[in-house]
Amino acid sequence: MNIKLKKKKSFSKYDNLIILTDKTQSLSEMNFSEKELKYIKTELKNGNEIVTINQLDRIISVVTPNKEKNKNQFKENIRLIGDKLQTVFHKKKSVVVSCMNKKTDKILLIAEGLALSNYTFTQHKSNPNPHPLREIFLNHVPADKILELQNIINAVFLTRNLINQPFSHLTASELASEAKKSAEKNGIIVDIFNKKKIQRLKMGGLLAVNKGSLDEPTFTILEWKPKNAKNSNPIVLVGKGIVYDTGGLSLKPTANSMDLMKIDMGGAGTIIGAINAIASNKIPVHVIALIPATDNRPSGNAYAPGDVITMFDGTTVEVLNTDAEGRMILADALSYAKNYNPELVIDFATLTGAAKAAIGHFGLVSMHKDSKKDHDELKKSGDETHERLAELPFWSDYDELIKSDIADIKNIGGPFGGAITAGKFLAHFTEYPWIHIDMPGVYSKTKYGYRGKGATGMGVRLIYNFIKNRY
Repeated sequence: MNIKLKKKKSFSKYDNLIILTDKTQSLSEMNFSEKELKYIKTELKNGNEIVTINQLDRIISVVTPNKEKNKNQFKENIRLIGDKLQTVFHKKKSVVVSCMNKKTDKILLIAEGLALSNYTFTQHKSNPNPHPLREIFLNHVPADKILELQNIINAVFLTRNLINQPFSHLTASELASEAKKSAEKNGIIVDIFNKKKIQRLKMGGLLAVNKGSLDEPTFTILEWKPKNAKNSNPIVLVGKGIVYDTGGLSLKPTANSMDLMKIDMGGAGTIIGAINAIASNKIPVHVIALIPATDNRPSGNAYAPGDVITMFDGTTVEVLNTDAEGRMILADALSYAKNYNPELVIDFATLTGAAKAAIGHFGLVSMHKDSKKDHDELKKSGDETHERLAELPFWSDYDELIKSDIADIKNIGGPFGGAITAGKFLAHFTEYPWIHIDMPGVYSKTKYGYRGKGATGMGVRLIYNFIKNRY
């Protein structure tokens, strides 16, 4: 579904309206009746942030956000007001957002929450019933700011669509095709490696996970390299592209696990959306996205617990659990990233249940190797977008847990600290500044504010904010 953000210099008496104000400002110019004004004042006095008036031809919501000491939390509260307003205006075709004191930032935040909450995924419904709301008009906001937000919203929706898409409609090849389709619209260079090239490159981790599949793996490279790029060495984003995960021969229990394993390409979906947001807004930064992709299924040919796999960089890995497959394909991609002499590499992956057990679906789990300054910047962007990072320790003690008796390393580290040992496994394949993001917040079974129910798109706005503000 699409929603359009448009500039509007003024509004009429027939426009559905969201008007931002504070308790000290007069609403006399809005031509409310005495009864309406009295009602609004009473509700505001009682601490209500939203007061809605249903008139004959339109709906007006007067919004007075409660004060908050933490400026980032205050911004998030305004986005969440936008989410609440979606239930007010979802049956209308359009709404105008304005502000009594012309505060552009507040208007944009309301529009952001309102637009993001208006998302629906109806592709496979016989009788889709999406929200009628199609246009959000912004008053007092420069056109370039509106366009920037529109492109970010589009990118988040792209990511949500990819993650919500079932495996029956999104194999590794189809994921590569969708990535190519969206990227080429925005001037992003695309290169897709097929199985034969992956074999020539000896990407042993990706090939091992793919052995049980009927479908071929892909390795997709997306590159945004504007002529005015401010960085001489690229920032590389790596996304886990397991389009469906049964656990392989280490089969998952079906209840509350396998039914959602279409989302195991959430890391790939996130970086596809992010690089499109960056390119569509012409951010002058050289960015590369790497997407190793396959499904993980059991078969007579599937890789097995006890196998030893030789990875792209020559490392030998003892496989103790075939359900720890994401790190196997990411390892090859992280090794390949060395070819670009990257300034920074960030990987995104729905990697462990341990991360979700630690923080729930409310954010992202992070680790890093010798990249404190970069991580601090990323954490700041997480706070600003409310796509927050919970940093786990990355002590050397955990290195011992992935040592193997028969190979260089093993692919699991034991029953405790699972998110950290998964990160330690990946760290083995990095020789550059690197941050690892484990993504429990990529999907929610229940409605989660403007992120909705299902794929949240969490991570897209984080990456965009980080890249834009870095230089």
